Amino acid sequence: MSKGVALSVLASVLFAVMYYFTSLLTPLSGLEIFGWRMLLTVPCMTVFMALSGEWRRVFELVRLVAGKPRLIGGIVLSSALLAVQLWLFMWAPLNGRSLDVSLGYFLLPLTMVLTGRLVYGERLSRLQQIAVFFAAAGVLNELYQVGGFSWATLVVIIGYPLYFVLRKRLATDHLGGLWLDMALMLPVALWFVQSGEQGFGVLDTHKALYALIPMLGLISAAALVSYIIASRLLAFSLFGLLSYVEPVLLLAVALLLGESIGPGEWLTYIPIWMAVLVLVFEGFKHLVRQRKA
Repeated sequence: MSKGVALSVLASVLFAVMYYFTSLLTPLSGLEIFGWRMLLTVPCMTVFMALSGEWRRVFELVRLVAGKPRLIGGIVLSSALLAVQLWLFMWAPLNGRSLDVSLGYFLLPLTMVLTGRLVYGERLSRLQQIAVFFAAAGVLNELYQVGGFSWATLVVIIGYPLYFVLRKRLATDHLGGLWLDMALMLPVALWFVQSGEQGFGVLDTHKALYALIPMLGLISAAALVSYIIASRLLAFSLFGLLSYVEPVLLLAVALLLGESIGPGEWLTYIPIWMAVLVLVFEGFKHLVRQRKA
């Protein structure tokens, strides 16, 4: 278990490092950084799947699609939904939206809970109801202060639940499905890199990118692999609890990059953080019960 905890925390740290790392990749735009990340991450993920025996999942998925061609549209949509999230993660730190995206990741567990209730009819526990109450208080303050959430926050809290629901409906909610989603992005990723102001020539005019871009790929691949291995080693409840480490680190990166929480926004963040703490407490209680059983 200790190995799983270490890998989960390492994955969160690496995702936060990657979040900050984008600010070092001048003069690349968010689209170019996204393109480079995909071009370097997919091959690393392919090697990992081949070594771990997960490559069979891809063959299973290809056979499924061959037997049901109507799934192609859904799989393309699934890839597009994930691509938007991965692009936003690269774009936000360069455009003053780090705080908005970190808020989205804080709210995401709550929107996932509500998605389970609305889409799958899952009942909310008493603690989940309390968490939703706190989150609603934060949402109402944000609506009062600025009339709504930033579009970047909305993309995270709406886009990810849609993505997970679609994957479940398509029966692609496994590592092979994730690989296919990312592989389908490669043509677009290549186009983003080539269509940049200098295309691949940017490496010659900014020599530091020869080292920084491969580092981006290694960080991205290492974070993904650590996350996948941790998910296998840990109980689902503990793995879920550790997922809250990432938005905390993303918030720290946003503040490090010079963004700040305005006076009126504290009444948005504090209730949402309280809601997260309630969910963490519920997960901890569930974990304790499992150990006693």
